Amino acid sequence: MKKNMGLIDKILRITVALVIVLLFFAGFIADTVAIVLLALAGIFVITSFISFCPLYAPFGIKTCKTKA
Repeated sequence: MKKNMGLIDKILRITVALVIVLLFFAGFIADTVAIVLLALAGIFVITSFISFCPLYAPFGIKTCKTKA
């Protein structure tokens, strides 16, 4: 797996994940919506740490800077 996520992409994903977790603990989201969003938040965090998004690969999307 080659890196395909840049720093800004990682920061945005972690921020969105934190917002979802905060909304859950504040009681704004619950039930099935909470489960789906918390799963998405987990995926965002994992992909941020490994710097690879599987959905970017088939489309050739790279948000990281390439070394010239």
